[in-house]
Amino acid sequence: MPSSSAYSDTEKDSSIANYKEPVVELHALDAIPESEKEAAIDTVAAADQYTEAEFKKLARKIDWVMLPLMWILYGLQQADKTGISTQATFNMRKDLGMVGQQYALLTTIFYVTYLVCEAPGNYLMQRINIGKLLGVFMFIWGVIVLCTGFVQTWPQMMVLRALQGMFGAWYKTEEHAMRGVIWGTANAGFGIISSLCMYGIGTAALKNPGGIDAWRGISFFLGGFTILMSIITFLIIGTPREVWWLTEAEKRMAAARIVGNQTGSDRSKHGDWKWDQVKVAFKDPQTYFFFFVSIVNALPNGGTTSFGSLVYVSFGFTNLETIAQGTVPRHALSIVWFLTVGYLTRRFKRIRFLVIVIAIIPAFVGMLATALQPDDDAHLWSKWGTYFMTVTGDVAGLLLWTFVPSNVAGRTKKSVTSVILFVAYCVGNSVGSQVFQAKWAPRYVPAILISAIFYGVEIVAMLAWRWYYIYENRRRDILALSKGLSKEEQEHLGRLAAEADMTDYENQ
Repeated sequence: MPSSSAYSDTEKDSSIANYKEPVVELHALDAIPESEKEAAIDTVAAADQYTEAEFKKLARKIDWVMLPLMWILYGLQQADKTGISTQATFNMRKDLGMVGQQYALLTTIFYVTYLVCEAPGNYLMQRINIGKLLGVFMFIWGVIVLCTGFVQTWPQMMVLRALQGMFGAWYKTEEHAMRGVIWGTANAGFGIISSLCMYGIGTAALKNPGGIDAWRGISFFLGGFTILMSIITFLIIGTPREVWWLTEAEKRMAAARIVGNQTGSDRSKHGDWKWDQVKVAFKDPQTYFFFFVSIVNALPNGGTTSFGSLVYVSFGFTNLETIAQGTVPRHALSIVWFLTVGYLTRRFKRIRFLVIVIAIIPAFVGMLATALQPDDDAHLWSKWGTYFMTVTGDVAGLLLWTFVPSNVAGRTKKSVTSVILFVAYCVGNSVGSQVFQAKWAPRYVPAILISAIFYGVEIVAMLAWRWYYIYENRRRDILALSKGLSKEEQEHLGRLAAEADMTDYENQ
């Protein structure tokens, strides 16, 4: 049975939504290794030993360090990954002699290797300091991006894109809605910064035709900046247990602050891979909702991130106009929309499903309208406007990821669920890029129509997922009435079970 936290987005009384079926406290304690039992019990006890003011003070310290850095890192990796769309407008395809689907394959190979390396990535993250691991692989990623500026042929670019996908599998968003959305604005916020830099690089290249090609200069810029940030990541990033800039007392408080989630605080590093949790993950209906919705969401994303700039060119914009009048305004709207969503999800509880559905509707309408408009100069700005509408759909993918830390307990089960979500994400993006067939260039009308259809399917899938949670909550209501433990006892036992690294199925 899924954990109660999984149903936090359904409309019902919070005391019932947070209900946990009773567990035997001795069973929860027995599940904790002796070396970690004292820390687990202390973490649960500590949750009631600090004031809300102390927790808020610690949260501010963590936010001041982590949010700006993660914002830059998240935006940078997105720019590294999707910069190829802008590079394509600066004759990259012609310079490398690409024909047919070869350009689309650059995105497909990236996500194939991204997918293959996600499982070992999650496995290693349970055993190695996360900050050090990310720093090393970011450095390698940066070198690879830098090297793309030197390639002379399509096969060389394919090899580098494969390697880029391999080392890109180490980026993750593992926070809840508001902070997750703040990080999500990095895609757009840093996108504006990188787009303006690309605009400057493109302008310089056009003024100096005998110099470095614009698309190569973009690779040098992104690769060099990634290498610089990898060093900072190595020194600063990590879980609360790993970082040097929290005192031991603050690390204890950080664990206590999140213990109420009943998904584990990570105060002790649970390094064992638990195969029973793998089985539980595949029994959980949530897993299949995660997979299906993610793959449907990723399909249009895979095409638009690779071909978005080319779509603007098909409207009649030049490469520089595409950046200034297409990419930058889209990013600006995205920031406003993401922050609005972040505020709403923080201000009003259990509305993430509703927000996702509302966000997808303009994307669906915009894609459909863009594809159906005539191909003439008179409709340039109307096509610009309808394609502009599709920005709202970007937030859906990010909010899906916030469901994992909120709803899934057990370190191995979380890792498995994350891998499954990444598999869907990678498959969707790799297939999505192939939807944009070369024979449909330059307007790609059938591909845009297919993207609209997938947005429609996503709306239906999200409504079905929400119905499932409501159904499960009502079933748990009936079970709650038959149990004799008080709300406080249920909460206490649930926290112990979470610190024992139980899954949300066991934590009942």
